[in-house]
Amino acid sequence: MISRYIIPFTSPFKSSLQVSWKEGIAASIMIGITDYFLIPLGLLLGATIQEIGLLVAIPFLFGSISQLMAVRIVSFLGSRLRFLVRGAYSQAAILVLIAILPIVSFSYRVACFIFLIAIFRILANLIGTVWGSLTSDYLAPEERGKYFGWRAQITGIAGVGAMIFGGLLLYFFKAISPPLGFCLLMLATACSRSVSGHLMGKMFDLRLAHREGADFTFFRFLARFRESNFVRFVLFVASITFATHLAAPYFSVFMLRDLNFNYLVYMTIHLVSVLAGLVAFPIWGRHADLVGNAKVLKATSFLIPVIPFLWCFSQTLAWLIVVEIFSGFVWSGFNLCSANFIYDAVTPEKRVRCLSYFSLINGIALFLGAALGGFLAERLPQFGGYQLLTLFSLSGFLRFCSHFFLAKGFREIRETAQKISSFDLFFSVVGIRPILGLTRESGLLSITRKTSWKRRP
Repeated sequence: MISRYIIPFTSPFKSSLQVSWKEGIAASIMIGITDYFLIPLGLLLGATIQEIGLLVAIPFLFGSISQLMAVRIVSFLGSRLRFLVRGAYSQAAILVLIAILPIVSFSYRVACFIFLIAIFRILANLIGTVWGSLTSDYLAPEERGKYFGWRAQITGIAGVGAMIFGGLLLYFFKAISPPLGFCLLMLATACSRSVSGHLMGKMFDLRLAHREGADFTFFRFLARFRESNFVRFVLFVASITFATHLAAPYFSVFMLRDLNFNYLVYMTIHLVSVLAGLVAFPIWGRHADLVGNAKVLKATSFLIPVIPFLWCFSQTLAWLIVVEIFSGFVWSGFNLCSANFIYDAVTPEKRVRCLSYFSLINGIALFLGAALGGFLAERLPQFGGYQLLTLFSLSGFLRFCSHFFLAKGFREIRETAQKISSFDLFFSVVGIRPILGLTRESGLLSITRKTSWKRRP
């Protein structure tokens, strides 16, 4: 039933695109668990708030630096697909080792945990870069927003299921054995990643084209800041990443440690954000195909700074659920269009290298933000009775700075993109006043109806 919705895409690689969303379901189960339950696992292992910061910062730093090897690794293996499959199985093996940590006790257990997560993130970053390069080659530019938005919605449902499963499992094992609960959860994640690797092996392996001028060093890439639209875009996203991850790792700490939420409440707050993103992904994708990815990025980057301030107003469950619905809706547009902007801006033969440099700069920004946040978290004055709320407010202020100083520095790539204001885009996204080329069915207010692009005559 679902696979019939792939038919409207004109790509000659339909079979690989169909495998891609199926593989994405298994991968999203892994992501849904590792993204939301590694920090709680760190707290169970006895990590301090600064060690939680390092748990986020160090793996992403090394994962980002590893991007410099992406092109060489692909060239050495002679195949993007071969690297993807081997990388997925290696991640599964690492998750098995992580599953052992909660049920054994030894010195430097937290340090070992951080080390394993660092290896895991290195592979994840490399896989993400190579996967994006390969899959984007399957699609025409005007179909990427639609397909990736649709795929994100489908695979996101699996991530939601994984998150619910993880929250319920840990909640029920809290009275039996929390370490055993985390062990079983990580083993289930390893199985899911193994399935993902198996399915990836069924995709078609396009040969990576090479053209003279496609090879350039990282420093030559940075040196083109003044004339390169893409480099200015990368630095804009990196600034948002730095400001966001000054606080991002500590929302989980705030809920579990300061607010004393149990795993079910913790899961619920994250869950509504993910569900909002699932609803919004195809909406943002359809709009981005018409108005361009840059317009969506600039509109959402104006709303992103509001999110941490909303956490400061109230800490009731009902309020935080509303905040996270808003957060999931806004971030889905920003994340989707960040990836699609790269696919539009970079030619296929340069895509692995440019994705690598993008991930490197973004990862360094994430590392600096998370590490600085961990340092400041217990040194800032209290706001509203909590030190972390001061950190959240600082993060929101820096996000505003990123938008106002850097959002105007890059432009849209597609010449066919419609020229509209951010307000018109907003009213179209919510379904109040659709832009030319879309119907009211393409807006947020019509989420209970059948979306117009799934099946067309």
